[in-house]
Amino acid sequence: MLSDALWFLKRSDDWVATTIIGGVLWLLSVLIFPGIILQGYFVRAMRAAANGEQAAPSFTDWGELFVDGLKLFVVTFVWALVAIVPAILLSVIIGIGTFTVSEAATGSAASSAGGVGLGIASLVLGLLVFVLGLLAAYIGPAAGANFAIEGNLGAGFDVRTILSGAFTGEYAVAWLLALVVTVVLGFIGGLLSAIVVGFFVLFYVQVMTYYLWARGFADATGKGRQSTGW
Repeated sequence: MLSDALWFLKRSDDWVATTIIGGVLWLLSVLIFPGIILQGYFVRAMRAAANGEQAAPSFTDWGELFVDGLKLFVVTFVWALVAIVPAILLSVIIGIGTFTVSEAATGSAASSAGGVGLGIASLVLGLLVFVLGLLAAYIGPAAGANFAIEGNLGAGFDVRTILSGAFTGEYAVAWLLALVVTVVLGFIGGLLSAIVVGFFVLFYVQVMTYYLWARGFADATGKGRQSTGW
């Protein structure tokens, strides 16, 4: 699977042009429109990967890319709320607790106990937010893959299908491989960004990442065409 991901973009007949376009879009992704177009391409790449295609797709039908990218953004954002909402609540709780403790008599036993209690509560809630963030980072790509395969927004929120595919060995291995690719090759691309070429490397790395997510999810759920193996 990792080898297929590495050569997925390279096998495309117009991989140089695709990489150039993707790198430019990555460079401009701080702007809304290029970023959404880029997300739309990743949807197309996931669909191709899930269907067992050996070569990455091209940048064609930009209107469709924009629509798909917008949908993928919605799916990703909603699943990210699993971690964002608790993080906001944590900030509010800590803020209220800090204010309450500061209002107590300085140096009093009650104030000291309140400070310790606030610290413990903050630690527990912080760990909870971390776990939920990790969970969102794990399940979110599976939701995106299911949306890409099915082609409709509702599939991105089909909780039963998404969870049944996410909590499998096939998807777990693919997710871990994607993590390694992101950390190792993404780090190299980040360093090379200082000389612009890194943005093209980062695009290549992301195509690999989305390929792995989609292949892992497709293997786990039996969706798309049968894969050619790991």
